[in-house]
Amino acid sequence: MTEPVEAYGDPNSHQALAVLTLAQRTADEHVAAAQRQAEQLVAEARRAADQVAREAQGYSDEMRRQADKVLADARASAEQSAREAAAHADDVRREGERLLTEAQNTAEQVVADANETSERLVTDAQANAEQITQEAQDSADALDQDAQRRYEEAVGSLQPQREALQQEIESLQQFDREYRAQLIAFMQGQLRQLGVETPPNTSSETQVLAQLPTAREA
Repeated sequence: MTEPVEAYGDPNSHQALAVLTLAQRTADEHVAAAQRQAEQLVAEARRAADQVAREAQGYSDEMRRQADKVLADARASAEQSAREAAAHADDVRREGERLLTEAQNTAEQVVADANETSERLVTDAQANAEQITQEAQDSADALDQDAQRRYEEAVGSLQPQREALQQEIESLQQFDREYRAQLIAFMQGQLRQLGVETPPNTSSETQVLAQLPTAREA
């Protein structure tokens, strides 16, 4: 009589499972790498925007300091002129007022220019930061989609092998059931030849083999 064969020792099934596990791990690594790259790009964009904003604020502060200095110098000059020309107070006053007005206008213009430049720099920095952030997000999305596509391609290529292995497993399981049924029938026949009656509900090799010692003693 032929010995029972092992039903689940096919190396192809182990190989297919290993390939599927590798594909899953590769997809996870691609997704993790894409996420890390996106976070790095966003962090770099934010650092660049913060640097530009700090530089713009420093430029604005410097322009304000220069404007304050110009105004202070103009006031000091006007006051000095007024003290030195007391005999010509009216002329000096008018000249001082003119100088003071011009100085105030110059200072206001410098401050306005500085504010305009600062606002423009801040706006440009924000726009650049938003663009860099969007590009980083687009890159991350593209990497994520590419990783997902590669994973789907890898899993899709394994589907025919999985189906073939499943059919083979089902075939081996069917063979195992038929073999067990034939083995039980054979052993029951041997027991009947030995004069041992088997119970009507005997349906497994273990129950049939349990009758063999009785048969040998008889």
